[in-house]
Amino acid sequence: MEKGEFVAIVGTSGSGKSTMLHIIGGLDNPTSGQVIVDGQNLSHMTDEELTIFRRRNIGFVFQQYNLVPMLNVWENIILPVKLDGKKIEKKYVDEIIDTLGIRTKLENLPSALSGGQQQRVAIARTLAPEPQVLFMDEPLSNLDAKLRLEMRYELQRLHVETGSTFVYVTHDQMEAMTLATKICLINNGVLQQYEAPLTVYSRPNNLFVADFVGNPSINFIEARGVQNENGSLD
Repeated sequence: MEKGEFVAIVGTSGSGKSTMLHIIGGLDNPTSGQVIVDGQNLSHMTDEELTIFRRRNIGFVFQQYNLVPMLNVWENIILPVKLDGKKIEKKYVDEIIDTLGIRTKLENLPSALSGGQQQRVAIARTLAPEPQVLFMDEPLSNLDAKLRLEMRYELQRLHVETGSTFVYVTHDQMEAMTLATKICLINNGVLQQYEAPLTVYSRPNNLFVADFVGNPSINFIEARGVQNENGSLD
């Protein structure tokens, strides 16, 4: 994944999307292979080094907002910065707050916010420590259809304005096609295709990809062919 990309990890339920996210985010250890983030090999780090690296470089947004109920919006947003003992870059945090449209909610407790507003706060809290990579595990799945559309637009705008690298897990192909610069489509833990959305849509690698992407689904016609010496089919 290149810096500044918006990569969507897509697949059916149980295909391994969240597992992949947890592995490349350093939450779980791979049984084989290596995970390298910005030149650093996560597989070679001790638990303490990995924890510090995650907190400083990687941000996570999950399905559940996990806001601290007794803290107001502002306190929730700056909490990870304070826990790291870092200086709060107020100008940067203010820009995030304005980008996400939660300026008027800073004094509110999470219980006074709608689902969409809580998700905005969770994203602002994740961005406050200025992570290099932002991981999101189906963050819009708990929102209604209208809010999902609004938040898709917000995430797309946020990606452009912050220039951060986004890795986004979803089972919703529409979200993936509209948000991502690249789609990572997996099935039963096996990578099927990893390319730009329009390439995945117009030039699928196999029958699974062709059947999964597109609404309405593609039509399949059974046929037999003979391969010529030059590789063409008749």
